[in-house]
Amino acid sequence: MKEKNLVLGLDIGGTKISSGLNHNGQIYERKETKTPSSAPQEEILEAISQQIGEYLPFQFKAIGIGIPGLVDPINGIVYNLANIPSFQKVKLKDCLEKRFKVPVIINNDANCFTLGEYKYGPAKSHRHVIGITLGTGIGTGVIANSHLYTGYICGAGEWGAVPYLDSTFEDYCSSKFFKRKYNQNAKKLAKKAEENDPVSLRIFEEYGQHLGALISRILFTYAPEAIVIGGSIRKAFPYFENGMRQAILQFPYKSISENLKIYVSHLEDSAILGAISLVEENKYMMNNEKISGTASIA
Repeated sequence: MKEKNLVLGLDIGGTKISSGLNHNGQIYERKETKTPSSAPQEEILEAISQQIGEYLPFQFKAIGIGIPGLVDPINGIVYNLANIPSFQKVKLKDCLEKRFKVPVIINNDANCFTLGEYKYGPAKSHRHVIGITLGTGIGTGVIANSHLYTGYICGAGEWGAVPYLDSTFEDYCSSKFFKRKYNQNAKKLAKKAEENDPVSLRIFEEYGQHLGALISRILFTYAPEAIVIGGSIRKAFPYFENGMRQAILQFPYKSISENLKIYVSHLEDSAILGAISLVEENKYMMNNEKISGTASIA
């Protein structure tokens, strides 16, 4: 398949590196390798570079990368990755641009998920969208006025660390909730809920109430038109939807909450699609940067 102006997308996580090229919203030449997350920085950089190198025959014109943690998207510096300990301050953009001689755009992985959903999912009909990924942790991305909003070094939307009850939202809205409170595995609970196990259904109902509380806080802050739910726990949506919606009913501004659209992600590679979309989105961000004069911490 030959196309002009191809962009290579990578989704770099603590367990795997996924990559591919985009054709009309479908990822092709998809590759996936294990992330050597406990290895020294140089070894991880080499693993990333080797995966990129496999795409050289396609003559891609740019690289978009989503990665967990704080990112300076202007200078392409990655900070303090919890799942990749040796990545504390890595000039990833400079490293890869020197090696591959094409522009490299980097952003937070939850932002890439949200951008991918906005560009290629049902949320594309809205101007203000929040993406929430529910898994081992939670991540949030923000589309405001049809563009990705990241805040300073991609710190916007870090709802997982926000205090909630006796802990944080991450402890109540990720898989940590099931382990921490019930010593249960979310995937196994979902299987039991599918079989109408009353205890599992009650646990997911409670989980949904906590997620609804999170969404209510998000409504106060961003007033989105739509929310897209992704991550592995999204597959259990039928079991926590009711609890979630009951909690959202408590939101005082009905003109916002009653018009809110909630979608469950059905895209296979939202994060890779979003990473690819970063290249076009970056043109807008760079123009905005020149106007605002925002500083970085490079």
